[in-house]
Amino acid sequence: MRIVFLGSGQFAVASLEALARARLDVLSVVTQPDRPSGRGRSLAPTPVKTAARALGLEVSQPERIRAPETTAALRALAPDLLVVVAYGQILPPAVIGIPRLGAVNVHASLLPAYRGAAPIQWAIARGETQTGVTTMLVDEGLDTGPLLLATRTPIGPEETAGELEARLAILGADLLLRTVQGLGGGALSARPQPEGPAPRAPLVRKEDGRIDWTLDALDIARRVRAFNPWPVAFGHWQGRVLRILRARREDAQVAAQPGAIVAADRHGLLVACGAGTVLRVIEVQPESRRPMSAEAFLGGARLATGARLS
Repeated sequence: MRIVFLGSGQFAVASLEALARARLDVLSVVTQPDRPSGRGRSLAPTPVKTAARALGLEVSQPERIRAPETTAALRALAPDLLVVVAYGQILPPAVIGIPRLGAVNVHASLLPAYRGAAPIQWAIARGETQTGVTTMLVDEGLDTGPLLLATRTPIGPEETAGELEARLAILGADLLLRTVQGLGGGALSARPQPEGPAPRAPLVRKEDGRIDWTLDALDIARRVRAFNPWPVAFGHWQGRVLRILRARREDAQVAAQPGAIVAADRHGLLVACGAGTVLRVIEVQPESRRPMSAEAFLGGARLATGARLS
């Protein structure tokens, strides 16, 4: 089977490597152009480009997948199948219609739930206890195509988005291989997605990490997990950003204003939240410093009970 792989993010790397290990004929890898990254803003390749180069695969980086010259180049490859994983652009009908078997997408949710750019983050933020990976045929909508296969997994009670993404990437790679084999052998057929309302997963913005201390501590703890490693949940201490990397809800009630520090000890920092709930802050990253335990932060910050995080 002749395959063209379209992917960019880290989530897609395991799928590309799985296709290569299975000795499937990956004709070309299409990924996003190199973008400025880091403090020096030097151009950095996508994780998929780095992986493709290591595998000795041909790489192309069109600015726009819908550009006529890109469509023509893909058509000239005459692929049997497009595989799309965390690519970052919506495919136009002219591209979807090129391969005889269509385009298969690996999506990190149990569709139709959490269609969109950030299914892992929003599943955690909204308190889901289970998620999974789905393969589907790409259509013109946003994650609305017919379903192929799915696999389910629990979300750990303290699992971050980064940790869950790493697990789902491996599950997705295995599911992709089974999907490709099923399509190639004619043993797999697609079915329409169920109709009706389903939670969405819009693009995460940096501002989504801002902590609202009036929320229940459980909601805040979920958002801390959901937005680790990016954009990272944050508050402010003495006018400077304080990133919260690890936290959990305590089984306690206090009579204090949201954001007020109610205790500080070697186990962490206790902060009052909405409805009298309490958040235990375990790991932080002060502005312009490295991540550290809350205990280490307390050793230098000299926080007093009653002081408030904003």
